[in-house]
Amino acid sequence: MNTPPISIEALLVLDAIDYRGSYAAAAEQLNKVPSALSYIVQKQEEQLNVTLFHRQGRRSVLTPAGKYLLDEGRKLLQAINALSEQTQTVANGWEPKIRIACDSIVDIKPIFLVIQQFLNEHKDIEVDVQEEVMSGTWEALIEDHVDLVIGAPTPVPYQKGIRAIKFAELDNVLVASGCHELSRMKRVVDATDLTKFRNVVVHDSAINEIPWSVNMIEGSQQFFVSTVEQKIAAIETGIGIGYLPMGIIKKQLKEGQLAIIELIDKPTTQQLFMAWKIANRGKGLKKLVELLSNL
Repeated sequence: MNTPPISIEALLVLDAIDYRGSYAAAAEQLNKVPSALSYIVQKQEEQLNVTLFHRQGRRSVLTPAGKYLLDEGRKLLQAINALSEQTQTVANGWEPKIRIACDSIVDIKPIFLVIQQFLNEHKDIEVDVQEEVMSGTWEALIEDHVDLVIGAPTPVPYQKGIRAIKFAELDNVLVASGCHELSRMKRVVDATDLTKFRNVVVHDSAINEIPWSVNMIEGSQQFFVSTVEQKIAAIETGIGIGYLPMGIIKKQLKEGQLAIIELIDKPTTQQLFMAWKIANRGKGLKKLVELLSNL
């Protein structure tokens, strides 16, 4: 591999001279003699065939080319410092990045508050959050696309080397738009009534696993969407009806945009899980799971 024309040492010298204003002051900061800095700058100028500094009185001032080199070089120095810190982090058992898949059904705001607390304590760890639906959440973990899943539904695929703990229980209710025909019924609704109306369903995001869904209305026409947010909007506009967790539609219910449809057969409580691979022993993941477990 050829030696790159720009050295890290030269960038550090340029940074010090620009910050301190002179070769002598920069040499003192870097614990070097001024002649050593002059040699490094001169060598860098020869390699790039440009002039990096010119004199203004007693100060050494960057030329436009020198300023551009230092502005971009400082980004590189910051990246090198971050790489150094992350390397030390990994050596101490803390992973540089944690990938999370949250099921579309969960309220993301409390989770983000916990992640914010975690990042305040561990600034060198990068967090990547993605949204999945139903078995697509498990698939992301099984295929190592993520390190942690939040809000994954039953059944738990324990045979895949997964550790899972209960994260939440959802009380689902059947809802329709406030002006929907079902909302105006004066009696309790049975399964036969529901088959007359379109059912809004969130697509399972699984690609390789077998997709599935819960609270489907048998015999009704389906309208598919990609997220729970889209499902709420579709029901609000009257496209169809569907089951949603009570906790995430309180505002719509209060304002009359959605109405609960009373059923003869009440929907069952839905259990959601937080899970990760047993083989993953990262300290960052362990700490994040502890914080999320307190929600």
